[in-house]
Amino acid sequence: MFDQVQHYLSCYLDYIAHHKQRLDALRPNQQYQVLSETHFVLPWVHEIVSNPQIVDAVGTLLGPNLLAWNTNWFSKMPGEKTYVGWHQDGTYWNLRPPTVVTAWVALSPSISSNGCMRVIPGTHRQPMMLQRETYIPENALSRGQEIAAEVDERQTVDLNLQPGEMSLHHIWIVHGSNVNTSPDTPRIGIAIRYTQPKVVQESPMKPLALLVRGRDDYGNFEVLPPPQHDLPSEQKEKHKAIVDRIRAGIMTTAERKPA
Repeated sequence: MFDQVQHYLSCYLDYIAHHKQRLDALRPNQQYQVLSETHFVLPWVHEIVSNPQIVDAVGTLLGPNLLAWNTNWFSKMPGEKTYVGWHQDGTYWNLRPPTVVTAWVALSPSISSNGCMRVIPGTHRQPMMLQRETYIPENALSRGQEIAAEVDERQTVDLNLQPGEMSLHHIWIVHGSNVNTSPDTPRIGIAIRYTQPKVVQESPMKPLALLVRGRDDYGNFEVLPPPQHDLPSEQKEKHKAIVDRIRAGIMTTAERKPA
């Protein structure tokens, strides 16, 4: 469990309050414009992704040299219809080799009743499953990705977390999450995608990342400096450019663009 959970939860709530008008105007599958890649522009999010307790755990799997490539906040308030369809991340990230670990860090309770992450154990050892892109607005994934075949939900394991706890998952594990059906418990967490400097992305431009441990001797990523406190207008422009660039790298395999 990492420290200062309440502090970071307050920072997140302040952030979404500041962007409330914009978030209200966006469907769940478009809210990545506000909720993704904040580790590049907000110092307090950088503190989370570089937290030694988190990085130590990831380092046992990926080694001493670590990049924080991508982040997404996943927030579900009671009564919202947002969910995440069953999917495999490796299908559309275009990373070779696919040496990536996702740390899902909870800032609130993330439990079965409020839509915690669910996985199908063992699917990361099986062949890649065919996926389709639905662009269903309530699916928080930007393309509405979902497994095209029927998923045996009898095998499902719910990853229940308390604030400050995290789960680590493989790039090929089948996972998703349900709607928040609780009467009064928000579900708030951040997914942090860590990778190694030797990984290459098939992308129109060199991908971006932050170096959170060790060194980068490969140059496959453009390593940005840790964020500083910018003026809100500068921060917004910088954030949009980063989101657009990272999205371009994961949209190269899109079946179709949303209408």
